[in-house]
Amino acid sequence: RDVLVHALPLFHLHGLGMGLHGTLLSGASATLLPFGPHAVVAELTREDDRRGTMFFGVPSMYQGLCDWLEDHPADLSGVRVFVCGSAPLPPALFDRCKRLLGQAPVERYGITEGGIVVTNPYDGPRQPGRVGYAFPGVEVRLGELDEVLLKGGQVFGGYWRNPQATSEAFTPEGFFRTGDIGEIGEDGTLAIRGRIKELIITGGFNVYPREVELVLEAHPAVLEVAVAGVPSDKWGEEVTAFVVPSGSKPLVESELIEFAHEQLAAYKCPKRVIIVDKLPRNAMGKVQRSELTSPAS
Repeated sequence: RDVLVHALPLFHLHGLGMGLHGTLLSGASATLLPFGPHAVVAELTREDDRRGTMFFGVPSMYQGLCDWLEDHPADLSGVRVFVCGSAPLPPALFDRCKRLLGQAPVERYGITEGGIVVTNPYDGPRQPGRVGYAFPGVEVRLGELDEVLLKGGQVFGGYWRNPQATSEAFTPEGFFRTGDIGEIGEDGTLAIRGRIKELIITGGFNVYPREVELVLEAHPAVLEVAVAGVPSDKWGEEVTAFVVPSGSKPLVESELIEFAHEQLAAYKCPKRVIIVDKLPRNAMGKVQRSELTSPAS
C-alpha cells in the first residue's frame, strides 16, 4: 500500500482534499509532518513498511528538497510518484527535480470550487511549464483575456446563499470563471500564465507576469523571480522584476534586462530589477505579489 509523506497545510484543497482525503479513500496511509527537507527525505528512505512511496508538494518545497539533496544525495527510487501543485513549477526546477529526485514531478491544476481538474499523465510524458490534460468529463476553454473556464460534474454548483456571487462566477453557458490566465497547446495541454488580477497594463499593453518570469528564470544569475506592476506616472504600471540571486554569477540589472529583450517584446521587458533576499509567499508557497513594492513606495 502507498504511504504519502504529507507536509502540506490541512486547511487547503491540496493538502486536505487531494492529500489526506484522497489517500484515505484509496485505502493508503499518510505520514503527517511539518515540512523540512531532511525530515521528508528520511521518511522517503526508511527501511520499513512506513517508507513513503508518494510525496505531494509545492514548488518552494521542491526547491528546498533539491537544495538539500545537492549536499546530501539519497536513493529515492522507492518513491512511486512526486506531485506538484498550487503554484507554477519553473522549468529549471522541473529539470533539477528530474536529476536529483530521479523523476519529474507530476504537475496538476485544481481549484477549491472543483478539486483537481487537469493533470499531467502518471504514465506518459510530463512537460515542464504545463499542467497537463483535462480529466474525463471536464471541459476546458479560454474566455476573454485567455481566462481558464471550466465545466464538469465535480465543479461546484454555486456559493452558499449568495446568488449574486454565483451568477458572476459562471458564464451564460455554465462555465466557471477561474480567474486564471491560460494557454492551450496544440496537443491539448494547459499552461497557467498567471491571474487576471495580476495582469500588468503598461503603456496600454497587457503583460502577463508569468510569461516574463519564465524567461528570467532561465538566466543563470536568477534563483527566483516574481514580476509585478509598480505604479508609474509614465507607464501607468512599470514592469518590475523582483529577483533572488542564485549566487552562481553576478546579477547585473542591465544584463538581465537585455536578456529579456532577446526573447520578449520590448513592452514586456522589465524596466527595473530589484534584488531581494526572498520572495513573499503564503503558506502554500504562492508568491504574494501585492506585497512586492519598489524601495521608493
